[in-house]
Amino acid sequence: MDERKRDSMIAYLRHRMDDFGISPDDLASFLATRPAGSDMDRYGSAGGDTWSGEGETPQWLKQAISAGQSLGHFELPPGAPARPATQSGADWKNDPFAGSALARSNHR
Repeated sequence: MDERKRDSMIAYLRHRMDDFGISPDDLASFLATRPAGSDMDRYGSAGGDTWSGEGETPQWLKQAISAGQSLGHFELPPGAPARPATQSGADWKNDPFAGSALARSNHR
């Protein structure tokens, strides 16, 4: 972006901030409460899978939506840490689906 366009954009943003009563300090404190970068996860599964909402929808989310689940069900609160992944040392002795076709499915 050239310098003239940049200066014009800054002037426009300052004007709009004044229109809405937003001070530079308000903006700075808001930005300080959000994790840096565009890699914030917007959607997450109970199994620890996450998606930022950008790019192609991941397979785990496509399958859940195809099964009738709403996208909103997976929405994470703003600024929330990613949900922890399931522990790898889980005890599967009492798994009701063990040996069934559901347990053998390799879809993700």
